Amino acid sequence: MTLTFKKTFSTALLVSTAALALAAPTHAAETKFSNDTYKYLELFGDVFERVRRDYVEEVSDQDLLENAINGMLTALDPHSGYMPAKSFQDMQEQTKGEFGGLGIEVNMENGLVKVVSPIDETPAAKAGVQPGDYIIGIDGKPAIGLTLNEAVDKMRGAPDTEITITIRRQGLDPFDLKMKRAVVRVQSVRSRVEGDIGYLRITSFNEQTQVGLEKAIKDINAKLGNKLRGFILDLRNNPGGLLDQAISVSDTFLERGEVVSTRTRRLEDTQRYNAKPGDLAGGKPIVVLINDGSASASEIVAGALQDHGRAVLLGTKSFGKGSVQTIIPLNRNESAMRLTTARYYTPSGRSIQLTGIEPDIEVKQATVQRPNAAGFRRAEADLPGALKNDTLPPAGATTPAAPAAPSAKPATPAKSPAAPAEGAKTAPAGDARTTQDTDDYQLARALDLLRGISIYQRASTN
Repeated sequence: MTLTFKKTFSTALLVSTAALALAAPTHAAETKFSNDTYKYLELFGDVFERVRRDYVEEVSDQDLLENAINGMLTALDPHSGYMPAKSFQDMQEQTKGEFGGLGIEVNMENGLVKVVSPIDETPAAKAGVQPGDYIIGIDGKPAIGLTLNEAVDKMRGAPDTEITITIRRQGLDPFDLKMKRAVVRVQSVRSRVEGDIGYLRITSFNEQTQVGLEKAIKDINAKLGNKLRGFILDLRNNPGGLLDQAISVSDTFLERGEVVSTRTRRLEDTQRYNAKPGDLAGGKPIVVLINDGSASASEIVAGALQDHGRAVLLGTKSFGKGSVQTIIPLNRNESAMRLTTARYYTPSGRSIQLTGIEPDIEVKQATVQRPNAAGFRRAEADLPGALKNDTLPPAGATTPAAPAAPSAKPATPAKSPAAPAEGAKTAPAGDARTTQDTDDYQLARALDLLRGISIYQRASTN
């Protein structure tokens, strides 16, 4: 099977949504080395030989060289890395939306395996794994010191086999979660009707996302017909995935204009992706839900719809990953490298690297857990070695004005509605709500907002 390079926006994943689409530009390799370069190559050779000869235990040449390659890549930024043949094969399977495992999106942070988010309806989600958890043990053995690939391999296994992972969660003592591995089939788009509003949730961007989105919109239109007021697009805890799917999802709701641009270190490689005519939502209002688990491809969609004034963003600031990774197959041993090759920019030209996307209306999620007084938030900016944002002004300079808020939304109060008391459920009088909805404060506010926009638009046209 011939493989082409693909650009992906996902973090390193246990059940990775990284994929292989959109050909990456190729360039002639620069083969000129300075004298210093040769000196360091000789130094590497000296260290390699000394380790082979004198290390306390015998280590294979393959392990030493693969670890050296991975070290070179992971030292660049949090999202570059080396994928041995098995990891590369696993990633290709995962891109198709079906794979074996626990259903946990993970990355490496300060030497610890950190959960980006559990995938809906998977063993991890059912067991109670939460975004921001650290996995510090696997089957009673410490996970600290393992590479991300090693930890992923230990958590993988045949369906129905049991595994115990030890979790460290902020504010709690470490605890164990026991679960059974399963074949994880990612239904990346889920939908339902909330009264007179269509609810669309995208959990990741894989090869099935656009097809699933179109089907979901069609089904909602069939159920509600002329009663449909608008759509909620839920991108919370969506860690990203395929660039072409993010562009396609954005295009679904846009009639025209730029969706995203990508820029490498070479200006001639700048690429711009534009929307084609046709809005499947029929111009109806859209509210997009985001939080600090919305990363990369999710931020592309949110940024495009926000910049074009096509949707109102509600929730909390997104993760802030504005870089593009290219998966490059290494044909020598069927392995691959994941290399950060570009930054992406929203239609207004802003990079969200480190800064994230600010929602138009901030609404924090109500929770029954003890509030975090320190205000901890997961973010790309916290990852060691993260790329700098090349559009931010120098220290002390005036910050450029943010893009204008979408014109479609009505005036909103300066402060977000206060969250209900712990454990409280919200359901405005007269609203037909599902039981799922009443436990989700952000979704409840999004439904209220969308109904308000619909009323405002109808009044304006009368």
